[in-house]
Amino acid sequence: MKNKNVSNRRIVSVGQILVWVVIFAAAVFFFNNPGSKPAVLDYSDFKQKVSVGEVSDLTVAPGVISGLYKNDKGEFAKFKTVRMEDPKLVEELTAGKIKFKAEQDNSWIGNILFNLMWIVLLIGFWWFVFIRPQRSDGKSAMNFARSKAKMQDPSKQTVTFKDVAGCEEAKEELEDVIKFLKNPKKFQKLGGKLPKGVLLYGAPGTGKTLLAKAVAGEAGVAFFSASASEFVEMFVGVGAARVRDLFDQAKKNSPAIIFIDELDAVGRRRFAGIGGGHDEREQTLNQLLIELDGFESKQGIILMASTNRPDVLDPALIRPGRFDRHISVPAPDLKGREEILAVHAKKVKLAPEVDLKTVAKGTPGFVGADLANVINEAAILAARADKEAVSTADLDEAVERVIAGPQKKSRIISQKEQHIIAAHECGHTIVARLTNHSDPVHKVTIIPRGQALGYTLQLPLEDKFLTSKSEILDKICILLAGRAAEQIVFGEITSGASDDLNKATAYARKMVVELGMSDKIGPIALPNGDDSEVFLGRDLSRHKTYSEELARNIDAEIVDLMKSSYERAQEIILTNRAAFDVLVKTLLEKEVVEANEIDAILGLKPAAQETPAPKGADSASNPAQEAAQEQQPKAPKAERPEAKQAELF
Repeated sequence: MKNKNVSNRRIVSVGQILVWVVIFAAAVFFFNNPGSKPAVLDYSDFKQKVSVGEVSDLTVAPGVISGLYKNDKGEFAKFKTVRMEDPKLVEELTAGKIKFKAEQDNSWIGNILFNLMWIVLLIGFWWFVFIRPQRSDGKSAMNFARSKAKMQDPSKQTVTFKDVAGCEEAKEELEDVIKFLKNPKKFQKLGGKLPKGVLLYGAPGTGKTLLAKAVAGEAGVAFFSASASEFVEMFVGVGAARVRDLFDQAKKNSPAIIFIDELDAVGRRRFAGIGGGHDEREQTLNQLLIELDGFESKQGIILMASTNRPDVLDPALIRPGRFDRHISVPAPDLKGREEILAVHAKKVKLAPEVDLKTVAKGTPGFVGADLANVINEAAILAARADKEAVSTADLDEAVERVIAGPQKKSRIISQKEQHIIAAHECGHTIVARLTNHSDPVHKVTIIPRGQALGYTLQLPLEDKFLTSKSEILDKICILLAGRAAEQIVFGEITSGASDDLNKATAYARKMVVELGMSDKIGPIALPNGDDSEVFLGRDLSRHKTYSEELARNIDAEIVDLMKSSYERAQEIILTNRAAFDVLVKTLLEKEVVEANEIDAILGLKPAAQETPAPKGADSASNPAQEAAQEQQPKAPKAERPEAKQAELF
């Protein structure tokens, strides 16, 4: 194997030399032939043309005469001739009124300078191509077949498991890797073999790369990290060469960990598109498979990789014997979020009243990267306000900035559009608060943030891992409530509900096609052709497994779900119209209405204290009905900005 690699490098070096020789020869030819060559005349012909005045612009130098002459076509062209001993030449040129100039013989200086220039260029070329790369440890643009992986020295690694929180199960799985690297004989004497490859998969930002660095830090071994995209180049064979070089470097520095980030860039299924596959990517994948088969665990090398899409990886790559240990790195739960916040908060000065557990409760669905961003944004906000420490208000604002973006204080919105936005958001709020299976409403605001003109923020009381049919139906109803409110108040709908419609339709389709939650269609799952199918060629070659009649029934069921949810949202708003109008008026005055004010307007207990389902969820009356308010007059049609309004649920 080593001899093969040496041979490949020699071939590459010879190829580089040949390329540069060709470039050098072409440059010499170009400089020696900058234009068309002058015609060569006999001296007798030159004298004859002088006598008839068919020459001009002569340069008389020792040994040669050059200038312009009239050719057979009657056009002036360049010429030169050997100068003879002719004392009368100057008199003849003067008599014929032919312009000429004399030139001294200094051509030897030019020849010396010209040759010296090429010598200097040749020395410079030799230095930059051969000498300089050797003195800089081979780091040169010419070494394109070398791996771009970065090696971290074991003594300089500072990341350990103390810096990783929120994924205790994943850390437990990786403890075997650390113990093997520290004491391989413990496993070998019992005949056990550590998996050659460890695949970390999960959503972006969950800490997969950080986990790999922590494993190297805990084990105290060399750590080679590279992105899978660095292996793929426009030249076929370069990626495979870089894979070979990466494993060669790891073997020289064993024990070591090789970490490849975003493995799906080279590890996708082969021949999975129109016209076959990608030759360079597939050759790189094949070489990776060969290297995984070629080394043994006793060599002290462990391959780790991360991906967000394990479903698109080639089966040959993730089979037992290669990447045979798959570790999930999910989004953290409440306890995990609190631990992650505590890790990042060590670098920040927090005020005494800050409770990280409360912040963790208000950030469901956040991954490690999001939580790190929350702490950083809060520190920036505190520094901007010249505070001594980060307060709870800074953290709350940071959470909202991460969810919806910064406030658009400079955005000017007309009163008419503010009224439409307020009614839209209050529709979401009323329905969200009065449905039985929805998350509690935290606040509603019409202050623009990011792409949102306003939003209703719902936060769950606890982490959920399952979703019921009733919960999905309530989500669809809440999403359509903004559009329903616009229709009720103004008798007109706007473009502000476009994103709501997309989300609601996606929920309805998922219920019918994937989750089997439709009474008419039944408990079946059908191929949906959504984002899970990432290859166009596979979609086109797939035969439909259900009839056209069933497809029409599916479409009809989705339409029925959307219509019934829309009518339900309208009914809830109309039943609680008085409270709805009060909420709209309050929102227009304050721009932000918190959960306690919402509950007070609706005459309800706080969501955390409620045991029975609130009345008025479907069609029953609500205590807030007694707070009757005059119905708002219908406004003329109002157009919303083209920017998609973000509704957060």
